[in-house]
Amino acid sequence: MTTASIAPVRQRTPVPPGEESGTATRLALKKKGRQARALVMPALIFSLVLTQVPFLVTIVFSMLQWNQLRPSEIKFNWFENYAVVFTGPDFLPSLMSTVVITGSSVVLSLLLGLFFAVLLDRKFMGRGLARTLMITPFLIMPAAAALLWKWSMLDVNVGMVNWALNALGLPSVAWNTDLPVVTIVILLTWQYTPFMMLILLAGLQSQSREVLEAASVDGAGPWRTFQWMTLPHLRQYIEISTLLGTIMMLQAFDPIAIMTKGTGGTKTLSYLLYERAFIGLDVGQAAAFGVVTVIITIAVASIALRTLFKVFINGGDR
Repeated sequence: MTTASIAPVRQRTPVPPGEESGTATRLALKKKGRQARALVMPALIFSLVLTQVPFLVTIVFSMLQWNQLRPSEIKFNWFENYAVVFTGPDFLPSLMSTVVITGSSVVLSLLLGLFFAVLLDRKFMGRGLARTLMITPFLIMPAAAALLWKWSMLDVNVGMVNWALNALGLPSVAWNTDLPVVTIVILLTWQYTPFMMLILLAGLQSQSREVLEAASVDGAGPWRTFQWMTLPHLRQYIEISTLLGTIMMLQAFDPIAIMTKGTGGTKTLSYLLYERAFIGLDVGQAAAFGVVTVIITIAVASIALRTLFKVFINGGDR
C-alpha cells in the first residue's frame, strides 16, 4: 500500500442543534415565500396587463398623426405631437390651472378633513348619524354634484348662497362667471373632504388611548399632545390621503365641463385633453396630452409623499 492511497478521513464538524434548527427555519420560510409569490403572480400579471397595456397603446397613439376628420391619413409622426403639446399656447396655462385648482382643493380638503376627523373621534350623542351625514358628499356622482352646486347653491338668481348673502345685505355674486376657479375649488373641497376625513379618522382611532391618557397625566395640554403625538402618528394617513386625493382631483372633469366650460382659468389638463379628443377630434394630440398628464401625476405624487410631512414637522418646530 502506497502513501498516496492512504487519504485522510475528513470528519464532519458537528453542527450545534440550535444552528440546524435555524437553517431549517430559513429554508421553510424561503419555501413559503416562493409559494406566496406563485399564488400572487397571476393576479399581478393580470393587473399589469389590465393597467399597462392601455397605457402602452396610448403611447403608440401619441406618436400617430391621427385626426378623425381625415381617418384615411393615419401615419407615424413620432414626437411631433409632444412638440405641439410643449410649444403650444394652451399647455402652460392649463398646467398652472391644474396646479392651482388641485393644490388648493387638496390642502383645503386635508385641513377640513383633519378638523372633522378630530371632532368625530370624540364621543357624543348621535355620532354615528353625524359620521353618516358627513360622508354623503363623497358618495354623490361628480356630475350630479356639479349640477347641484351650479343651480341650487351658486346660481346668481335662485342659489342658496346668494340668498344668504342678500339676507346679510350683500350683493349677489355670479360665481360661475366671476369667480370660476373659486367655484371649482369649493366644489372639489366639499366633495373630497369626507374622503380625507375617513382616512384620518381611521388613523385617529388606531392611536393608543393609554398613550394619550399618560400624556394628559404628565401635564401635556391638548395642543401639545396633538402636535407631538397625534400628528406624527397620522403621518402615513396624511401621506396616503394626500396621494389618493391628488390623483383623483387631477382627473376632475365633470365640474369643469358642467359649471365653467374651461373658462376663467379652469381649463385643466384633463379638460384640455377632452377638447383635443372630442372637439378637435385629434386622437394623436389627445393621447400625447394624456401621457404627459400621467407623467405629471406620478411626479407630483412622488414629490408630495417626500415633502409633505417635512413641512408639518418643520412648521411645528418653529
